Amino acid sequence: MNEFPSVQPVADAPDDLLSGHLWLLELIDGRPLRFQLQDSGLLRVGDAETVYADPNAIPLPFQCAVQHIRESLDRAALRAAVDDVEGVTFYGVATTRESVPYDLGSMPPFLGTDVWAADDEAFRPPDAADGIFRRLGLDPVNTFRREVHARDFSVDTYEIPGSAWYDGPAAGVVIRDKQGHRGRVSHAAVPTATPALESAKSATAPSIDGLITEYATGERIDAIAASLRAADQPVAVDAVTDRLCAAVGRRHPDAFLGADSLDQAGFRSAVAEQVQRQLQP
Repeated sequence: MNEFPSVQPVADAPDDLLSGHLWLLELIDGRPLRFQLQDSGLLRVGDAETVYADPNAIPLPFQCAVQHIRESLDRAALRAAVDDVEGVTFYGVATTRESVPYDLGSMPPFLGTDVWAADDEAFRPPDAADGIFRRLGLDPVNTFRREVHARDFSVDTYEIPGSAWYDGPAAGVVIRDKQGHRGRVSHAAVPTATPALESAKSATAPSIDGLITEYATGERIDAIAASLRAADQPVAVDAVTDRLCAAVGRRHPDAFLGADSLDQAGFRSAVAEQVQRQLQP
């Protein structure tokens, strides 16, 4: 699986970026996620650094996005479009709770940004990638403007628009062209992770007991069970547990990633215990 394309600040991007026609895309404050469809029909998933051979090893913060991709991806359409499905890698963002207060309830768990095709060893142009994600049942990242001529665009005067996913400014803009060049401009007014903020996060890091108390409630469990029934899916303990754990991982990514992360298996076991109690007849 190919690595993620580098998106440098515009000041460090190739000079050729600011020439020709540009696409201006919303920069999303989330976690990088990539995937391939295997010949077997299963997904191969990776984050910015790791490809997970074992689906059970995927960290909780990505599981909501992976579940969304599994349920939404039109596998038949992909197989009909390419000769080798494993020769295509899809890139995007798992929309986790980071610094920007997105409305996660309305925001898709995954937003697509790039498509790599092995047949010509190149990323598809931004307009093509946008269309590919839509045809396959997935949402692409929000596009602010399309086909803007570089002579009509100035990094110094460009005012970053509001986000599509909350009532506030976008974290920034990703500038792309059809030759594969790309760069980003961050919004100075949007909070970003700093050492001070990271220290504050560590000092208030949630515990398994705290997360269980907050999220493994009868109301939440019943809501997930109702959503499964509405989708004609069995209301099994494992299914409800998986969805509840994924939702918590999406909202608390720092708790399950890094050297001091919580025990994912222990957390899931504790959630399953609460789910079992709630679903008992």
